[in-house]
Amino acid sequence: MHVLFLSRWIPYPATNGSKLRIYNLLRVLAPRHEVTLLSFADRPDADYTAPALRALCRDIHVVPWTPFDPRSGHALRGLLSGTPRSLVDTFSPMMARRIETTLAEGRTSLVVASQIGTASYAQYFHDTPALFEEVELGVLYDRFKRAPTAGQRARYGLTWLKHRRYLYRLLPHFRACTVVSETERRLLATAVPNAPRIEVIPNAVDGAPGASVTARRDPNGLIFAGSLTYVANHDAMRWFLADVFPHICREWPTAHLTVTGDPGDAALEPTPGVTLTGLLDDVRGAVASASVSVVPIRIGGGTRLKILESMALGTPVVATSKGAEGLDVVSGEHLLIADDPRQFADHVVRLLHDRALREGLAGRARELVVQRYDWAVVGPRFAALVENVGRPAGPVPTPYEGGG
Repeated sequence: MHVLFLSRWIPYPATNGSKLRIYNLLRVLAPRHEVTLLSFADRPDADYTAPALRALCRDIHVVPWTPFDPRSGHALRGLLSGTPRSLVDTFSPMMARRIETTLAEGRTSLVVASQIGTASYAQYFHDTPALFEEVELGVLYDRFKRAPTAGQRARYGLTWLKHRRYLYRLLPHFRACTVVSETERRLLATAVPNAPRIEVIPNAVDGAPGASVTARRDPNGLIFAGSLTYVANHDAMRWFLADVFPHICREWPTAHLTVTGDPGDAALEPTPGVTLTGLLDDVRGAVASASVSVVPIRIGGGTRLKILESMALGTPVVATSKGAEGLDVVSGEHLLIADDPRQFADHVVRLLHDRALREGLAGRARELVVQRYDWAVVGPRFAALVENVGRPAGPVPTPYEGGG
């Protein structure tokens, strides 16, 4: 079968969670099918010639990406559109033409559209079967639900309503869609009742990376692995540094925190004991060298690859309940969970003190990853879904109002 895989990101090197998921899905598909990757160039200097990526794809085509500008004319006109204005503003005629050109060759059995930024081009798939990979509603719903003022609640409520109505028109053009957790599945099924088949394909990792990652544990080291350009990560670090880290430092003065990932324009206040590394080619070494991985996420949806990566590498985790949402984990068995700043700090200090607790949590967490969140387990489920959705089937839905 020939698969056209649409990506918002060039997935290699895998410098964020979205890229890592896409790269691993390509690894799942490549041994079984012929894959053409059609991707936006998310960075001006993006390199799509890497041998690791070329080895997975028969062809790779890249089109420029224009970031969303809420002040642009397209974005302002999008206020009156039934399509979310970020999709109106970032719509790419070049991407639309490239999709149609590729499908006109007549080889493609299935389109896999990763995330809404490529799923919004569904009107250009025509009669080709399609799978919407990774529908995510949790971030928008959570922002609406947690809005602190009446004005913000009204604003985010309109965004939530518009997005749901857009998905109501969009999703019937797909034979199936995936989400990363049962929490997201229930939310989607409730919010968009006409959604097609919904399959949970969780985020996953290499369940046994220890053989390829060697690092000496820093007895004072904490780590947060995540790009600060993502609003949930930036919010997490602001809260952690303001409300949690001071408690930790009073109890464990030599503690220090490493923050990996792209800081973007969302810089944090300089804080003693905190190092921002920027993007790392391979974050696993930094995670493996820390004694505790902190995941103080308070908003958003999906599941946290940063938790799974830490577990796979044997680094114990302290997370908020939101950070651990969607994962089949138990506090005290696989990780420690706290939403109160002082309790979160106490958990971190307790782990720094107690080697037996660290090793017990790490061992049980790694076992859970191998059993449930390893690509060796998750990959075949995605492959089976692709093969099922790609089979010839019924009539094409009627057109809808697309992103352009």
